[in-house]
Amino acid sequence: MSIYVGNLSYEVAEDDLKQVFSEYGTVKSVQLPKDRETGRLRGFAFVEMGSDAEEATAIEALDTAEWMGRNLKVNKAKPREDRGSFGGGGDRRGSGGGGGGYNRRY
Repeated sequence: MSIYVGNLSYEVAEDDLKQVFSEYGTVKSVQLPKDRETGRLRGFAFVEMGSDAEEATAIEALDTAEWMGRNLKVNKAKPREDRGSFGGGGDRRGSGGGGGGYNRRY
C-alpha cells in the first residue's frame, strides 16, 4: 500500500519528500506525477514506506502539517480505478456507450 500526499507545493522535489518521510521509516519509493501537457507537477505525490506501521506513523504525524507554506493532506492511497482504454460514458443500463453522437433505432 502507499500514501497519498496532497496539497503539495509545486516546487517540491522527490528528495524533499524522501527526507521528510524518512523520519518515520524506510522510504521505498516516491512518485510525483506531472501534467502530460505542461510537464508541471500536479500538486500531489505517492510515497511507499517499508511497512504498514511506518505508513500509519507518517500519516498520523504529517496529515494537516504545514510544510513549504501549505497544509498537507496525507492519507492511505486508494486503489487506482480501471478506467478502461478509452472514454465515453455508458448509458443508464451501464452497457458501454459513447461513440459517434447518434443512436440508431430500427
